[in-house]
Amino acid sequence: MIERPISLDARGLLAGRRVLVVEDEYFLAEDLAKALKQLGAQVVGPVGDPEEGLDLLAREDIDAAIVDINLRGEMVFQIADQLRSRGIPFAFSTGYEKRVIPLEFQNIEHWEKPVNAGALARSMTRLLR
Repeated sequence: MIERPISLDARGLLAGRRVLVVEDEYFLAEDLAKALKQLGAQVVGPVGDPEEGLDLLAREDIDAAIVDINLRGEMVFQIADQLRSRGIPFAFSTGYEKRVIPLEFQNIEHWEKPVNAGALARSMTRLLR
């Protein structure tokens, strides 16, 4: 996949923001973390385990999140529930089509894999406005 580099104008757009990355695919998690850091975000995680994601969410200050809905065969909508209840904006990054996502999360931004990590990271700036 050819990824557009993050422009100098975009650097710092997420400065001071803490973004939780919940993703069990190592290379995608690393790509997302790198792209978020280039935008100035502090990355929390990445985590590839649902319990670890919930634990970080409970004890860390989080401004936004990117969530894969299936971690090692386990659906993780409980993380989405926690994010929503705390008013934390998030996006799904998943191999599932949008129709698989429960109705209560249909309004959440949805990125199907393979995902462009830089574009997804930049979309976080929209969520945080």
